[in-house]
Parts: sequence; structure tokens; C-alpha cells
Amino acid sequence: MEKRVALSKLKELKKKKKKDQKEDVDFPEEALRVKSMDAAGVYRRVSQKAKDIASKIIEGTEPIFTVPSRSEDNIMFDNVSETVLMGKKHKKRRFLSIRSSKKFSMTARVLAIISELLKENIHATKREIYYNDVKLFEDQRESDKILEDVASLLQVDRNSLNVVASAKGSVVGRLTFKEGGDEINCQKMGSGGKSISPLIDTITDIESDAEFILVIEKDAAFLRLSEDRFYDRYPSILVTGKGFPDLATRMFLKKIEKELELPVLSLVDSDAYGVHIQLIYAVGSKSMSYQTPFLTVPEIKWLGVRPSDLDKYDIPRSVRLSMSDNDVKRAKNLLDEAFIKQRPEYQKELKLMLKNKEKAEIQALASKGFRYLSEEYLPTKLETGDWI
Repeated sequence: MEKRVALSKLKELKKKKKKDQKEDVDFPEEALRVKSMDAAGVYRRVSQKAKDIASKIIEGTEPIFTVPSRSEDNIMFDNVSETVLMGKKHKKRRFLSIRSSKKFSMTARVLAIISELLKENIHATKREIYYNDVKLFEDQRESDKILEDVASLLQVDRNSLNVVASAKGSVVGRLTFKEGGDEINCQKMGSGGKSISPLIDTITDIESDAEFILVIEKDAAFLRLSEDRFYDRYPSILVTGKGFPDLATRMFLKKIEKELELPVLSLVDSDAYGVHIQLIYAVGSKSMSYQTPFLTVPEIKWLGVRPSDLDKYDIPRSVRLSMSDNDVKRAKNLLDEAFIKQRPEYQKELKLMLKNKEKAEIQALASKGFRYLSEEYLPTKLETGDWI
């Protein structure tokens, strides 16, 4: 039997979110602005780039691609939107330069492939892009990088190129929507949930009676909460990126968060990597900074598992792990992140982690019982408003 629990703290958070909700990121003057466009609009931009290159060749001058730089020195943290954005510095890819001629050729090839997709208005995976010219790209990592360069060159988000990655994330809980005309009810998708489609634009008519969205780092924790039908007692939508989130999961989270105006909470491992994943959802990644506005949820709250929870909830020392040198280095680097510097609570948690030199996975909570996560830990946190 379904039992709904009164969540006064969450209702307050939800009310505040609706009051403070912003329509779009207000780009600072020095940041690169990108748009989400339909296939016809992007096709026109690709065609114009092709004409520009052809004109240079006809004139007898060297064709050049001026591509926005995705290097570290062109990444900024915007204090207003509290997200990572790309600046306006550029790099030139010259056709006649030994240093950049191959990248010029790869950029031109990707533009040609994208043009074909857009003209037919069909989608392809990143893997298919690579296999369109294996000899030129040599490694899929190269074609993947060029794809991001082309998106920033055209000043559109990567989704607008009609290129997607294989599905990775999942969603379950109190959410219904249409996907390409099909009715999807995420309460009737089994314990594994609904696979998040990379074709985000086909998702429409989003509806929910949830009070919040819970983003879960690990698939194992997602399965536990799904199997326990946690979302029945605590009206919620559960989303997992199964580790480091892919583009589709981040875009899907952004889409439902914006349309439903629901607070978003996170459940990650109590380690530096878990905090890093929290930041990816909150402020974005430096490699994808040009499309941050389409991917981030800056108001996401860190529900757990926080370093202070380990003693607070009496997690046995036998299931806590010692931090490696790399863990310590990553945690120290996180303390230097602009987002962390603005949040004393985050600093306190990271410093505690470094002081104790210990970490723990979400699964460590199972040492207190398989249903401890769904019946004790999360209920206590949600009912007391224990998030930062």
C-alpha cells in the first residue's frame, strides 16, 4: 500500500525554487553564447561554413577554421549563474600548416558528415561518425574531440548536430512523458527503470506529482531504491548516470528539472570522485563548457553520502576505505574550485575527508541492513532537511 510522507523541508525548498527559478543563463559579455537549434537552422550554418572555405580556395587564399579554444585558459567560472562557461578565445586551424592541417581536414570531414545527417534530419552515434572515416580519425577519441569543436564552431549545443552517444543513464519513479509519440510511465518500467534516450528532443508532455528529483551516482543504489519502490513513500523521480554522467543524462535532468520546477538532490559516494560528479551536475565540465546552460543544475543539493555522515550515522569502520594518494590530491584540488570556495559547507566536508583520510561508497550503508538506505538513512535526511 502506498504511503506518502509529509516532507515540510522539501516543500519549503520546492516553494523557494519556484520563486527563484530563472528562465535562462544570463551570459556575461566575455562568454561564448551557444544555442539549441533545429536541423534546418544548423544545416544553414554548416552550408555557410562550406561556402566560406570554397570562396577562400577560389580566391587563392589559405582556408582557415577559427575554432573556439577549449583549453584551460579559456574556461571561466561565472559567479552569477554559478556555472563553468567558455570564453571567446579562438585557435586557427590552417589548411597549409603542418601543425594543424590534419585537424583542419578532420574538422572539414566532420562538417561534411554532419551536413548529410542534418539534410536528412536523421541521427547517428559518435561511433558511427568515427567509422565514416577510420583512416583519417585513427582513434574515436579524435573524432569525439572534433565533434565538440564543430559544435562550438557553429555555436550550437552538440545535440543540435544530430549526433548522440549510446544510452547509459536510467530513470524510474513518479514521472510520465511521451517519447516519439509513445506514452512512458516511469513507475511501470521494472526495477531497472527506463533507459534515458539520447534523443532528448523527442521527449514531450512531461508530467509528475513528485516532490523532488534524486540523482544517484551508482546503479546499485538506484536498483535498491527502485526495487524498494522508495518513490511511493517519498514522491520522487530517481535518476542515475551510472557513474560519470553522459550528455543524455545531464540534458534529461536539466529538462525535467526546468519543466517541473522540482528541487534536485544528489546521492553520491563519500569520496573526492563523488564530489566531482556532484560538481559535474551542478556547474558543468570544463570540456563541455560551451554548452553548460543545457546541462547544469546549479541549485542541486548534496544530500549524501557526506564525510560527516560516516560518524553521524555510525557507519562501521570496517566498511570505510583509506584514501589513496590520488584521492587526497583530487580532494585538495576540489578545494581550489571556485564553486567550492563559495560554499563553506562543502569546504568543511572536504577538509573532514582529508583530516580522516577515509572514504566510503553508498553501498557501505548496506552494512546496517539492505534496506537501511531506503528505510532509515534517506528518510531521516529528507524529513530533517539534512542537505547542503
